[in-house]
Amino acid sequence: MTEPLHIVVIDPNKERAFLIVDALRESDDYRISVIGETTGLARRLGEMTPDIILVDFEDPARDSFEQVISALGPAQRPVAMFVDQTDNQMMRAAIEAGVSAYVVDGLRKDRIKPVLETAVARFHAFARIKAELEATKTALAERKTIDRAKGLLMKSRDLSEDDAYALLRKTAMDQGRRVSEVAEALVTAAGLLL
Repeated sequence: MTEPLHIVVIDPNKERAFLIVDALRESDDYRISVIGETTGLARRLGEMTPDIILVDFEDPARDSFEQVISALGPAQRPVAMFVDQTDNQMMRAAIEAGVSAYVVDGLRKDRIKPVLETAVARFHAFARIKAELEATKTALAERKTIDRAKGLLMKSRDLSEDDAYALLRKTAMDQGRRVSEVAEALVTAAGLLL
């Protein structure tokens, strides 16, 4: 049996916080914690390690809003934020901090669970895209290093590009390493010798 999701509700208004807690308890089995004060929020969130964060601001004061955004960003988990009033600057700050769902004037009991599900889905979609981007950046960097190593071998040993790559590949196989690791070692060694 899996442990229920831990949702942290950040809401300075107790009545609205209880509305959220009631809606969550009706719809599923969650472990719910409520934070009403934004002072020391980053530390408290770190200690609680929630699976999902739900932020509700009836009328966000600039200071409180900035404390929450600072504590969230960059969000390492799905975050849904409900606000009654907003402006473009607040919305941009929330999105840049990693808020997955930003809902204006939308805190109703029947909307809480769908908004949370949307936040979770968007968070995971963004995480996949981010992982793919990192893998692509790594592959591109490895490709550049391999090309530099091939160039060094071609110049120093008077080899063709195919022969230089074959030598890199054979060396990698002989050493039980990846071609990019052998290429990196070659480029580093060449840098020390020059």
